Amino acid sequence: MSTAIDCAWLLAEPGTRPAQARMRIAIGADGRIASVAPSGANAGGPRRLVLPALANAHDHGRTFRNSTLGACGHPLESWLFFQGLAPGVDPYLCAATSFSRSLRQGVANLMVHYTRVQGVVPYVEEARAVARAAHDVGVRIGFAIAMRDRHGMGYGPDESVLPSLRPEIRDEVARRLSVKPVAPAQQVALVDEVAEAIEADGHADHATVQYGPTAVHWCSTPLLEAIARACADSGRPVHMHLLETPYQRAWADQNHPGGIVKFLDDIGLLTPRLTLAHCVHARPEELALIAERGATIAVNTSSNLGLRSGIAPLAEMLRQGCRVAMGLDGGALDEDDDALREMRLAWSLHRGWGFEQRMSVDQLWGFASRNGPRSVRGATRVDPLAGSIVPGAPADLLVLDWDDIDDEHLFDEVDPLQQFLARATGRHIAKVIVGGRSVVQGGRVLGVDEPALVAELLARTRTALAANPAHADWRAAVRAMAEDLGPLYLRSAFAGCA
Repeated sequence: MSTAIDCAWLLAEPGTRPAQARMRIAIGADGRIASVAPSGANAGGPRRLVLPALANAHDHGRTFRNSTLGACGHPLESWLFFQGLAPGVDPYLCAATSFSRSLRQGVANLMVHYTRVQGVVPYVEEARAVARAAHDVGVRIGFAIAMRDRHGMGYGPDESVLPSLRPEIRDEVARRLSVKPVAPAQQVALVDEVAEAIEADGHADHATVQYGPTAVHWCSTPLLEAIARACADSGRPVHMHLLETPYQRAWADQNHPGGIVKFLDDIGLLTPRLTLAHCVHARPEELALIAERGATIAVNTSSNLGLRSGIAPLAEMLRQGCRVAMGLDGGALDEDDDALREMRLAWSLHRGWGFEQRMSVDQLWGFASRNGPRSVRGATRVDPLAGSIVPGAPADLLVLDWDDIDDEHLFDEVDPLQQFLARATGRHIAKVIVGGRSVVQGGRVLGVDEPALVAELLARTRTALAANPAHADWRAAVRAMAEDLGPLYLRSAFAGCA
């Protein structure tokens, strides 16, 4: 069954083609754009602006937002430990509520580096629940299984960090956070097992299973080498963090004096199948090698600001020829997963100062929409027309309330792209379409009852907290640990440098 959308303005390929007035988009039964043609509609009804849906190329599918956990204001190195404060509950509830927030804000393709396991059911069952949530909500996800085998507390052996903590919390911190290594072969095998289970459930179109090494400092060389071999054999994508903070830069320079990016290249990980999250402190020669090898960089503007990590050299990435995609990393500016605002913030920070133009609108749209699906779906599965509205492209669309955006209309010659880049936020989204199917209407996710799921999630979480009075002691220990880590990092540049 085909459908049609009439719009006052169409941004089919922002930055490449000018806005088109009074257009009709026909969507075929296959979920793709069938045609784009002029229309005389919208003379009396609500005016709509239609553009391609956005992509979030780096996120974690987190259940609760930072301020809920008391994590705001902390640098990454202490912030990390607040993420485990919520007790594990039903993984479907956690995933479906998180995915619904992203979808309502215009994200059709969402990366999920799954670093927060709920742990209430076996891992494969949890992964199946996450994939089912993506299917029910109506979003496509990349599901990267987090892999690590060292350094649970900092950037060195756990025993090198513990002496810096106050004595009364050391035993509990060691019990909860010390890494219990799992053999590389076993970690790789888990990825295969999860992929087979999701395929058997019929959810592979909504969840692309990936290798998810957390970062070089958290993964031994044998583990990274095993992932590189498995990636070459299977063709599965790889998603990992790199050079997010100044302390990670210092660690990399000491532990990989020949260059951490060259190290990834030498072991076979630096390929077009790889997405590197952050790269805030990457150097021009490292960016040049990333570009040459065809890897993608996911830049997370708000998250990097919120975690005090820095401002990524996005303009330099583009100058070097890197493929760059937008990530929100669970840390959008207002903790609301607003991808439109995230895109506009990145545009404001990186387009250049004065009359200098360091980022074009076309590059902005590659960043916000076109490049992200590759990180989520993988280089072999991504549609080459993703991020555009042309015949044959996937019908992944945002329909915005143009009456609200253009509420001060005076001059017909003003380019609607100007107002879009100045004003558009998630509150202007009237509809989200993914694969030709309406999945959000009037701010409501159609595939699930999001308010009921949120209520159930909060009820179960609060019940679990009430049943465990000792949890307050652990929260106090995490706050104390955050205080103790600061002097350690400031004193030694990074924790556990030996």
